[in-house]
Amino acid sequence: MHEDLERARATFHALLAQATSAELRRRSSGTRWNNRQLLFHMLLGFLIMRALLALARGFSRLPLGVSRGFARVLNAGTKPFDVVNYLGSWLGGTFLPRRGMDALCDRTIAALHRRLDRERDLSRGMHYPTRWDPCFQDFMTLADLYRFPVQHFDFHRDQLSLN
Repeated sequence: MHEDLERARATFHALLAQATSAELRRRSSGTRWNNRQLLFHMLLGFLIMRALLALARGFSRLPLGVSRGFARVLNAGTKPFDVVNYLGSWLGGTFLPRRGMDALCDRTIAALHRRLDRERDLSRGMHYPTRWDPCFQDFMTLADLYRFPVQHFDFHRDQLSLN
């Protein structure tokens, strides 16, 4: 997992460094974002990990039916989530400078490395809203969650329209 996090970090830096300003403004393939906004969205997959891990730790202490019900409620709220997800990535990708994105990536992935090193039981987990992201599974363990941002990153990497 550490190697995958580092690969994604290095790839993110390379993509951002090698892209011209014109390429970053170009529309991505298969999304409504431009390449810069999509890169921020790819970073967002790492940024939300603190919340995802906290949810899993909390819900894993409860009966499975509780997280299953919570996931159903979240699935029912997919449309508002999609709007917030779109706007957050649009705003972050539009206004956060390249250096800010680079620094945020480094800090976030370093924090994930430290958290992963402190984990005691990666088998704990909960049900997740499968309609919110193509990488979400019905039930995800902490191990699955640590893999999620890299899977999310790789999924969207193919949608960038950079040379």
